[in-house]
Amino acid sequence: MSPFLPTDPLGLDELLTAEDRAVRDTVRGWAADRVLPHVAEWYESGELPAIRELARELGSLGALGMSLTGYGCAGASAVQYGLACLELEAADSGIRSLVSVQGSLAMYAIWKYGSEEQKQRWLPGMAAGELIGCFGLTEPDVGSDPAAMRTYAKRDGTDWVLTGRKMWITNGSVAAVAVVWAQTDEGIRGFAVPTDSAGFSAPEIKHKWSLRASVTSELVMDDVRLPADAVLPGVTGLKGPLGCLSHARYGIIWGSMGAARASFESALDYARTREQFGKPIGGFQLTQAKLADMALELHKGILLAHHLGRRMDAGTLRPEQISFGKLNNVREAIEICRTARTILGANGISLEYPVMRHATNLESVLTYEGTVEMHQLVLGKALTGLDAFR
Repeated sequence: MSPFLPTDPLGLDELLTAEDRAVRDTVRGWAADRVLPHVAEWYESGELPAIRELARELGSLGALGMSLTGYGCAGASAVQYGLACLELEAADSGIRSLVSVQGSLAMYAIWKYGSEEQKQRWLPGMAAGELIGCFGLTEPDVGSDPAAMRTYAKRDGTDWVLTGRKMWITNGSVAAVAVVWAQTDEGIRGFAVPTDSAGFSAPEIKHKWSLRASVTSELVMDDVRLPADAVLPGVTGLKGPLGCLSHARYGIIWGSMGAARASFESALDYARTREQFGKPIGGFQLTQAKLADMALELHKGILLAHHLGRRMDAGTLRPEQISFGKLNNVREAIEICRTARTILGANGISLEYPVMRHATNLESVLTYEGTVEMHQLVLGKALTGLDAFR
């Protein structure tokens, strides 16, 4: 009988192939070498100064557009992509967000809905990390109801003229291409917008208390003139951006468990060494109860992520199941971080430990790409057959 491992109490490693483990270990090693020594400083300063260098390194690992095929993409399985997201977010949510927005939103939109010319123009450089992309859907006054977006593109001869604003856009200020969704006379359409286009700007959003080691921007389009071939020809309507969001939400299901794992392991190590009343605090019943409950939710969440990954690889994963995973795993990850903070006591708020950084990052992850309430309503509609959105 194999021994009980505190780091893998359910033996979930046995579900992975040798290739799965190799992918996981490669990304974990990269994050330990290139992110963990610096991320507390980046978080404290509210900057990600090495973003372009990190993007190129992630490209060399095959982590950008990882589950896509062709155009320099790795063609990895959904489970392998999920494992990469877990390891990246165990370092910091901002790094996983960089990869998710690049691969699961911007690249996926072009790969799924773009023309062959658009794919050839953008995807190889994005897969290599030489070009960074962003994804413009949320607006200053429109979040959970994207059908009400105000950004508009109108035809002018053979060109399109794009006007509007997008908000809370990861990678926006460093992107070479922005996938922007806009109302048109034909319905909602997506556009691959070169960010050096006249009338386009992307001021960075400052004064954040979450995702501080991440570039977050506003996109401003002031009569941006685009050629006819800028529009993504493969989709019209909300199914385009929502399909991209489903792909990205899947990565969050795994990634949130990375933040939870890092916080749990920090608390476990601390409980073994921190002494009060003459013995390590891990020897007290209340601390052990907390650790047991955290381990339960962490490894149930990883098991759920793995199950959904196998369904995605089989082509049977439904959007409602993605909502199930994001709702559960992010919510439980936040609770794990908060409980870990109580074990660390006052040290839990220090950047010497990762717990508070992960907890504050997860407050953003809880909101973006579908709030708790939106995913509850998705599941409520699926369970009852009744639509409570309107």
